[in-house]
Amino acid sequence: MAKNTIEVVINKKVYSLSGAESEEYLQQLARYIDQKTRELVRSGGYDRLPQDYQNLLLAINLADDYFKCKDELEMMDREAAQRERQLYEIKHEMIDAKIQAESLGKMVAEYKKLVQQLQKEVIRLEQRKDDE
Repeated sequence: MAKNTIEVVINKKVYSLSGAESEEYLQQLARYIDQKTRELVRSGGYDRLPQDYQNLLLAINLADDYFKCKDELEMMDREAAQRERQLYEIKHEMIDAKIQAESLGKMVAEYKKLVQQLQKEVIRLEQRKDDE
């Protein structure tokens, strides 16, 4: 993939940024870093810190965002796995219910035949009684 080089603005300074990712993605990264920097500046005292402390504070804030997102993703993965297990159990319950329904349907059909046979037997016995 071709290397993209673009100019971005971070903390009111222009930087040349290169990478294999798209220009839009590199701009998105730069906007995020700029936004984080502006948040730190608004919190007060950031501008008075030495540059290495500013960089460290920015890195810690970015790492904090990363770990919060990672934790949220892990929680979502656990929830998805739990829902998948529940869905699996429900599908098996449905299969069991279908098998039971089919079995009951066969029993109903057998009982209907038996009732018909018994009704015929009753009619036969009533005719025989009438004939006597």
